[in-house]
Amino acid sequence: MSFSITNKLFPSNHKTVFVLDHTPYFGISCESPIELEFLKARTPGFIPMTPICKSLWTSSVESAIEYCRIVWDLFPQGKLVRFIASDTVAHILNTWSPSQQNLSHVMNAMSLIGVPPPHAVNRNLEYTVLHGLRAAIEALSDYTDIQVKKNQNQTFGDVQTKLINRCRVICITSARDNDSMKRLEEIFLSVLQQQNKVAAGSDRLLTIDHCHLVIINTFPVNIESQVNNHPPKNLSTILTTEVHSIKAPLISNKLSTLILEHYNLASTTVTGIPMKEEQNASSSANYDVEIYHSSCAHTAILKGNALDSAAIRTIKDGLEYETVTLKWCTPRGCSGSELQNCTGMFRITPVDVNSRPSLCLINFLLNGRSVMLEMPRKAGGKITSHLLASHGGEIFIHTLCTARSVLEDPPSISEGCGGRVTDYRITDFGLLIKQNTLVPIKAGFVDEGNRPIQKMKTRLNRHAKYWPLTISSTLIFNLKGYIDPLPSIITKEKITEDEVIQCRRIIINLMSLEKKNESLYSLNAGQRVKGQKREDQYKAMWNELETLLKKNLHTADHMSIYNCLLECHKFNFEEEKLSDKVELDEALRELDRIGPSKSDSDVPRASVIRATTDSPMSPPPLTSINPPLAKSASSRSGGIYSAPRTLLDIFTSQEKVKSRPEFCGRITGGAVAKLYANNKYADSGSRGESMEVE
Repeated sequence: MSFSITNKLFPSNHKTVFVLDHTPYFGISCESPIELEFLKARTPGFIPMTPICKSLWTSSVESAIEYCRIVWDLFPQGKLVRFIASDTVAHILNTWSPSQQNLSHVMNAMSLIGVPPPHAVNRNLEYTVLHGLRAAIEALSDYTDIQVKKNQNQTFGDVQTKLINRCRVICITSARDNDSMKRLEEIFLSVLQQQNKVAAGSDRLLTIDHCHLVIINTFPVNIESQVNNHPPKNLSTILTTEVHSIKAPLISNKLSTLILEHYNLASTTVTGIPMKEEQNASSSANYDVEIYHSSCAHTAILKGNALDSAAIRTIKDGLEYETVTLKWCTPRGCSGSELQNCTGMFRITPVDVNSRPSLCLINFLLNGRSVMLEMPRKAGGKITSHLLASHGGEIFIHTLCTARSVLEDPPSISEGCGGRVTDYRITDFGLLIKQNTLVPIKAGFVDEGNRPIQKMKTRLNRHAKYWPLTISSTLIFNLKGYIDPLPSIITKEKITEDEVIQCRRIIINLMSLEKKNESLYSLNAGQRVKGQKREDQYKAMWNELETLLKKNLHTADHMSIYNCLLECHKFNFEEEKLSDKVELDEALRELDRIGPSKSDSDVPRASVIRATTDSPMSPPPLTSINPPLAKSASSRSGGIYSAPRTLLDIFTSQEKVKSRPEFCGRITGGAVAKLYANNKYADSGSRGESMEVE
């Protein structure tokens, strides 16, 4: 039987034993003062309180109890936890009986044994955690009710199996150094092997097939521990151990990380929850609430778009695990009793159960309301991915179906997934399948050093390094009359000298088309090209061609083709992004002011309009704009297209062109100029008389 099936049928988290160190050392303070908030203002005669600190025992018990609360909230049945406190003897606080698997029973037992003694009362007795570890191994050999039922019926389907006893021990103690911790692990293994020998000869005991020992070495804040952490390692086929050395106030954080691994849980942070303030009910603020649930609730969204899943996954502050952030969606009168198209339903529990935001959210859900959770997308927009609702007094998270329903007819390949994509490259995909079709081969011709399946994987990976799925997302694959056979040649493992020359001719031919300013073809509106402008077409074509060649640099011949592209077409995208932005109206106004004439300025002005409106980024520098006509360079020796010059140079060097005709009095060199020379009458007469002007 495989490990995965064994782990599902007989999980190690079915039986967990907490061994808490109850020796005098755990009665000392952890040296982490508790912050107290005083409602009344401090008067001048206010006497500050003595700092209050938890003991190591209190920190251990609180963390272990919180661990159990989460387990029993999410798994009302099937996950059993026992507590054993160890000082001079082992104090067994509960059994495997379901009636004792609750927080009330455990807390009452904790109050009976009390806090650790401040010092050794009887020096003849040995205070050690080993008493508790021995009792834990004996407890793991006892049958639980579920194991008794499985032992009576050992047939699962058509597979005849034996009962496998897999379990876990979490020990919170304190050791001096690494040698002491190593001896503790060796003693635990020795006792485990002895207990298995006893259980093998008894009908009432169960052999321990595998045990996972987790040791948490804790110490006060002001002390540096000499014990190092080590990840899980196998001391034997039946024992795996790991050590975590942490300060006492951080035990709860470590157990929060471990519980996600032990029970296959995940964390979700519900953000943007609107809650009314206690002091001012008319105002509200947004809060975040973190919940735990089965990791299967996130399977659908984490297996989707990688960019979308990466955007919602973040490391929890101060902790070691990831949390998925989903946004609160305002409820629209939808109750939990209404049917939803969901693919899974799992119990949830709040992480900070005593916080006000958690209480408000839980009460809101228990009152019969439901909450939709939205997942933002990287490309924009959002999708409703989960639903929080209460059923029978228990709260569940529902994974909503974000794809087409299985009850609907499957879409045709031309329609696309969900009917949203309709321009798949179906013909090209069929050609790709034919080029990579597998055929059987005789075993005698198989080279073990270079198996055909590995060759085929390498070939398929080479062909699919750049392969757009839709027609609108590519340009060069739609220009087969200009590009072919370059895409098929560049994906080959080796290319000949003739093929290199052929690819270079294709690149040079594209350059000549761009110089002639010929339109490639009428494009469909897509994501990569804006509109039908020729400059847009060529810019998108060069960018995509550069991407294709860059992803296929397999040999020196492939590199020579890529270098040919770089030599023929100078890629200067970074400089365009860093260049200063010029406002369109301001640029046109200045060009009108410095232009040589009305008739000649029309051509360069149109060129500048294209340069400043094609790209959402900064327009290209003026020095990189080629003159649209061949006569421009010769007729404008001092124009803006002649040499690399700045705007300041242009303004200071250009002569201002007079837009109005000069006054005739200035032209005659100081002679008397006749006013109103075009008037036919010498005397203008009265104001009411008409005046004819040529």
